[in-house]
Amino acid sequence: MVDLSTTVGDLSLPNPVMTASGTAGHGAELASYFDLAELGALVVKSLSVMPWAGNPAPRVVEIAGGMMNSVGLQGPGVAGWIEDELPALRDSGARVVASIWGRTVEEYRQAADALLEVQDDLLAVEINVSCPNIEDRSKMFSHSAESASAVLEATQSIRIPRWAKLSPNVPDIAEIAHAVWHAGANAVTLTNTLIGIVLDPVTGKPVLGGGGGGVSGQAIRPVTLRAVYDVSATYPDLPIIGVGGIAAAEHAVQYLRAGASAVQVGTATFENPRATHKIAKDLGRWCREQGVERITDLIGTAHV
Repeated sequence: MVDLSTTVGDLSLPNPVMTASGTAGHGAELASYFDLAELGALVVKSLSVMPWAGNPAPRVVEIAGGMMNSVGLQGPGVAGWIEDELPALRDSGARVVASIWGRTVEEYRQAADALLEVQDDLLAVEINVSCPNIEDRSKMFSHSAESASAVLEATQSIRIPRWAKLSPNVPDIAEIAHAVWHAGANAVTLTNTLIGIVLDPVTGKPVLGGGGGGVSGQAIRPVTLRAVYDVSATYPDLPIIGVGGIAAAEHAVQYLRAGASAVQVGTATFENPRATHKIAKDLGRWCREQGVERITDLIGTAHV
């Protein structure tokens, strides 16, 4: 019997496979396909302190090796999510990770404070700092060690673990990872989507309603895997959750070997809503075939 249990910082998980924020709605939608409690954790769509309409349609376009989205973080706000979405997740037995975002440091603070009443229902909170900072010429928080750190410091009211979700669109992601770790992050999620754009060849206009968007899917896996590898090599004690282009158990193994303690499955869910559950099950099969007794024996082996 393979031991699939792992730890992310001080948190113990029965297996290392989670959903990626924004790719499974608010989570309960997947309950008709598999038992949500069988995942390592379920990460919900990023929430702002207030309801947010998101970007105009079209919001998603298929590309070679993946997809591009410009959903624009549409959501009901923290209060709306607590009232309308959390009860079903609580009843499902899922280990829930909330995710928050903001346009200013103060909005992150408010979103964090709004979650305080339900902390006992949550495993952790993922702080999505890959958002435009309207106080800094719309530069993403995650593109600046100082700005990203300010967000982590502003969310210290949260008593449960906080994971900082970072962007790959930076020259030195290890520097940003170290900054948020020093500012209080218990782990880093590597990474969010790549920045891209698709143009209509006839009109010359962006295909997506929001203009550019985030590139995800298997095409980005070498990039995000490299981010995990580099951060782990530089800061081997920093807990990492790897995400980007995972569509099979073997892909998850690559992230574990690169230094991640857990992984998140995103775009694959759009093709197969059972993808996250299947990858978790297939990971056990892969380990048995390879003679791996404990999943933790794989973590960081690329650096040995």
